[in-house]
Amino acid sequence: MRQVIVYDVGAAQLLTGDPDLAEKELTGPISIAAVHPADHAWLIDHVGEVTREGGLFLVEYRVLADDGAVRWLLSRGRTYLSEAGDPLRTCGILIDITEMHDGDDRYVVSGSGVSDDLLERAIDLALALKKTLGPDMPAGVRAATDLLLISLGQTLARIGRH
Repeated sequence: MRQVIVYDVGAAQLLTGDPDLAEKELTGPISIAAVHPADHAWLIDHVGEVTREGGLFLVEYRVLADDGAVRWLLSRGRTYLSEAGDPLRTCGILIDITEMHDGDDRYVVSGSGVSDDLLERAIDLALALKKTLGPDMPAGVRAATDLLLISLGQTLARIGRH
């Protein structure tokens, strides 16, 4: 099965360094070209594991900005599997947590199943809403959805839950 990644403009800028790659099917190294070289191997391993096993994930890693600055990202999402156990899709959010990050410690969490946690359920619903909104939806509605996702992600990062 061919695995492709599709980013919105913000994710394309953060992870590839090129916002023009937004809404395009990406594969291979270009999809994480801006990820800090020291984080490439373990991030690829973690993404592979989450893709195979499915479920929730929460991971922190570094990217290099155009100006060479190191930025810290928090990535939170879920990989969905078919009834046969094959990966169908992964969706999630990215939050730049550079200002909130303290030191070089990072944390990686993954797990399967549907959560009873209200915050996680709200994030899953907000992700589904974002996916449902098409390009014909008014910009204000899309912006409000993005703001909701950012706020939920910041809350998740602040309280340190997964």
